[in-house]
Amino acid sequence: MDASGFDPGYRSLTDDSRSLAERLRIIHEALRVRFPGIGRIAVALYDPGTDTVKTFAHASDTEEPLVHYEAHLADVPSLQALAAEGGHRIVGDLTDYGNGNTTHTRRVREAYRSSVTWPLYRNGNLAGFLFFNSREPDYFTEDVVTGLDFARELIILLVVNTLKTVEAIRSTAAVAKEVSHYRDEETGSHLERIAHYARLVARVLAGEHGLSDEFVELVYLFAPLHDLGKVAIPDNVLLKPGRLTDEEFAIMRTHAAKGDEMAERIVEGAGLDPERHGHILRAIVRHHHEAWDGSGYPDGLAGEAIPLAARVTAIGDVYDALTSSRPYKKAWTPDEAADLLRRESGTKFDPACVRAFLDNFEEVQAIARLFVNDETFPDVDTAARSA
Repeated sequence: MDASGFDPGYRSLTDDSRSLAERLRIIHEALRVRFPGIGRIAVALYDPGTDTVKTFAHASDTEEPLVHYEAHLADVPSLQALAAEGGHRIVGDLTDYGNGNTTHTRRVREAYRSSVTWPLYRNGNLAGFLFFNSREPDYFTEDVVTGLDFARELIILLVVNTLKTVEAIRSTAAVAKEVSHYRDEETGSHLERIAHYARLVARVLAGEHGLSDEFVELVYLFAPLHDLGKVAIPDNVLLKPGRLTDEEFAIMRTHAAKGDEMAERIVEGAGLDPERHGHILRAIVRHHHEAWDGSGYPDGLAGEAIPLAARVTAIGDVYDALTSSRPYKKAWTPDEAADLLRRESGTKFDPACVRAFLDNFEEVQAIARLFVNDETFPDVDTAARSA
């Protein structure tokens, strides 16, 4: 217990099997002993690539007003100013704050009256925001804000450690892929597009599947590693121009299972939680070529037996392969690729994932415009080459 009387139960907070949201709930319960007026703690992350602030984890005394939500930082001048200036922002009465027209302001104001917000930085760069809310107006006096210092620092450490954990997985996998740097090189923009496509579909489906914002973010972070196992494919197959023979395609198909073995070793070697992180990563790597009708590989899973993270990733992977030019093919138009997704909805692809993707096609095309290839590499997509 520190001088402020804050004792969150450190064993629970250091348990790596707990999500950030679960840890926030522990902190929230502890804080309410001294500060009973605190009704909500929330963390939002910032994506500089798209200039978006996106919900990530929360602990609330009522139904959370903001889940699976994102907004451009440029559209929220108060947060933009706070990020530039640092410090903290206190809003004594949300009913009188700003023009009240933004979705996030309106939803939070319906449940809470006052707030204090801090920007989160990592390596000198904006990483997100930390919000505390109360149902009482003018709750966050300077004395209360000072009393929250310990909890604020603790939450920042938990957020940073959560991000470090995921980035450790990605960095380790990146080293593995670097071994094949001249064998199956993919542009960073290709991987960025797949990551953002996957996040878009996961976010749209999150409500009906009861998914957390943290799950959505992990899908976004792990989707670019879907083809990790290609580093184990021989050059004569991986780099062969044109259509693969049946024998060669059988070898290519092994990249999913081999990638899963690599992902398992990465998770174990980094001492990460196999359920929270390993399950999502391995599902994407192993099962992104499964088909809704059971005709895919490596395990012939069908329907909802295919992990959702893999079904979500598959949509963006195939769409991006079709709409990208390769030495052996011209790029399809967005409409041509969309038509293929429609035709194969319910056979190759999860119909809900296809619907989520195509219902937000303007956002899909905005992502494609934002992350444009600066050059073409001999990336090999097995779905496109075996068609």
